[in-house]
Amino acid sequence: MANRASLIACSIAVLIGAGVTGTLAQDYPNRAVKIVVPFPAGGTADAMPRLVGDFLSRKWGNAVVIENKPGAAGSIGADLVAKSDPDGYTLLSTPPPPLVVNQNLYPKLPYDPTQFVPVVLIATVPSALVVNPQKVPQKSVAEIVAFAKANPGKLTSATQGNGTTSHLTSEMFQMIAGVKVQHVPYRGSAPALQDLVSGNVDIMFDNLGVSLALVKGGQLKLVAVATARRMSSLPDVPTIAETLPGFESAAWFSIAAPPGTPSAVVNKINADVNEALRLPEIKDKLANLSAEVLGGSPQAMGDYMKDETERWLKVIKAANVKLE
Repeated sequence: MANRASLIACSIAVLIGAGVTGTLAQDYPNRAVKIVVPFPAGGTADAMPRLVGDFLSRKWGNAVVIENKPGAAGSIGADLVAKSDPDGYTLLSTPPPPLVVNQNLYPKLPYDPTQFVPVVLIATVPSALVVNPQKVPQKSVAEIVAFAKANPGKLTSATQGNGTTSHLTSEMFQMIAGVKVQHVPYRGSAPALQDLVSGNVDIMFDNLGVSLALVKGGQLKLVAVATARRMSSLPDVPTIAETLPGFESAAWFSIAAPPGTPSAVVNKINADVNEALRLPEIKDKLANLSAEVLGGSPQAMGDYMKDETERWLKVIKAANVKLE
């Protein structure tokens, strides 16, 4: 009888819990939602959630606030979200570092990346080699490689920060090309590009989201893209792989929730973001950032993160990447 009573009590608790979770999702959101971006304003990591957030605020009838919390390759902002209430009102929107890279670079993190709840992949943006045309007269990847080999450490390579996609792409370039450049880390894409335009640094492996506008404005020169094949939107721009076979790099942008966030809330956010990504106006704005829409289920994002963790770990080990 005692066991039967215990079983009934557990069943009732489960049903009550399910009812509470369902009600929570049904009422969600009934106040402002904060999306933390662990990188500075002005870069693609900041632009992506603002596009989606604008749609969500209109659909939900509540403000969606983007809050930039840069530092430590995204770890500061990620830690803030990881320690937030798991109710869907504080979310993380980020490129790869805080979720799949930092655990392979830092001996200890203040949060556990594997405990974040995947929500949705927004889009992916290819990386590219951009240079200051006044400081780098070389016109091709082959010419830049030849110069770097003849002048080890002379070229300065700006990155979005230690452990970021641009940093790892720069390390991959050095490893495959057999060259050495001087790493100059910044706190995000925007300040790095600003110094690149000013001529304080020579080259940068950046995603095309923001840098392409500077290329079109004549402030930077686009040498090559890091896609496997030439981009249909930039058919005259060669790939880095045409000179360095196997070279490929892209940044992806996602939304994740704090550990323990109910699946009903996660599924609600996922469905509404996917709705946004299907809209022609959103697709057009993402295309202006050279982005390819991803979308999909939380499970798909979780699987993608596992694959990306393994892929970048191989680069980190092969290139012997060390944090400075």
